[in-house]
Amino acid sequence: MRTSRSRASRAPEARDGAAAGPGRAPEVLVLLCSVAAALATVAQPVVLGRTLDLLLRDGDAAPWLALSAALLVSELLLDSLTALFTGRCNATWTAHVRARALTGLLDAVPDSARPFSPGDVGTRLTLNATDAGGAPAARAALAASLVTPLGALVALALVDPWVAACVCAGLPALALVLRTFARDTGASVAAYQRTQSRIASALLEALDGTATIGAAGTGKRERARILAPLAELAAQGRHMWALHGRALARSGVLVPLLTLVATGVAGLRLAAGDLSVGELLAAGRYAQLTAGVGGAASLLGAIVRGRAARDRTRELERLPALAHGTELLPPAGTGELELRAVRVVRDGREVLRADHLRVPGGSTVAVVGRGGAGKSVLAAVAGRLIDPDEGQVLLDGVRLDRLTREALRTEVAFAFERPVLGGGTIADAVAAGARRASPDEVERAACAAGADGFVRR
Repeated sequence: MRTSRSRASRAPEARDGAAAGPGRAPEVLVLLCSVAAALATVAQPVVLGRTLDLLLRDGDAAPWLALSAALLVSELLLDSLTALFTGRCNATWTAHVRARALTGLLDAVPDSARPFSPGDVGTRLTLNATDAGGAPAARAALAASLVTPLGALVALALVDPWVAACVCAGLPALALVLRTFARDTGASVAAYQRTQSRIASALLEALDGTATIGAAGTGKRERARILAPLAELAAQGRHMWALHGRALARSGVLVPLLTLVATGVAGLRLAAGDLSVGELLAAGRYAQLTAGVGGAASLLGAIVRGRAARDRTRELERLPALAHGTELLPPAGTGELELRAVRVVRDGREVLRADHLRVPGGSTVAVVGRGGAGKSVLAAVAGRLIDPDEGQVLLDGVRLDRLTREALRTEVAFAFERPVLGGGTIADAVAAGARRASPDEVERAACAAGADGFVRR
């Protein structure tokens, strides 16, 4: 471990606040277009019925025919806009959820993220973020989908109250189907997502140890280990589809049955002279639209999946963040590191105790010891990847937890056993840190590290 530091003082860096969400605008656009399309759908049967009655009576049906065509075209255009805004809403919210989760992970105390394996994190940031990002548009679409059956029921009551009463008698059964589906799907989706994470974690572990697996000839065994939860995942997937299919099947039986009963009652009313042919057409269509509330099962399923996925991404957002102070290092400091009465405890066991440990600026120190002696913990405490349970760590007399983020990360750097090099060039990798390094500084650093020769080659 080598300690040194720049003489230049830095301005304190304000801690980033939580990323602002995309707001309700994308969701509202989906809702408005969906509701407008639903209203056009509700208006269509009565206009079409009125047109039919005028045609049968040799009346002037041209205005009503034009209105019917306008409603049909409007419905098609609004459906297209709904699809466009739904795609934008999904993309916007998915990016927001993913960014929030990633920011929470990067800002977290490193030790607090240890329970989340790389595969689990990857699943949460990809599949789960996508499902969570689709929930706002699904909520808007579900709200709009209820406008059609409710509007149709009101219109049906205006056309003929007796037919409306027949349809209302069957709606509680449809509501029960949806309620049962939402209750049973929630637990099934959560279990499916957990199993996905297990498979992803095992796969990433194997990819990380590809060379070892190849040298040991254990490829088949690793493949079996990775795919072991696949049967469980398949069973959970089949269970989810069974729940979805059961809900659709039940609503698929109820909807035609309600439509048939309503059409039969409307036919009797037509025979009695209480309804015209156009009103019969409108009543049959409105009965079908009212019973179509069962089609909300798909949207409800998307909302349930999104809610479960959002809970998983929020676990990354809510990781305890590493707090920073407002102090800077003294300009005349030498880079002296000091540990005072430092103690680190893990699972009730003391893993590090260091007191009166001083490392003068400009010196190089090697820490050696057997496995589990606390070498890695000492390095993590010295650079504030973790905070000690007791005691203080000071750099030039200033406690590390009181430094600004920029001051801390400008003066403290780590070279890990398995580094991850970001950026597209070697210069980006050498210059990684809180402070931007100039090209001359990058070149001098490469020379000081003995890397200038092979970098140039």
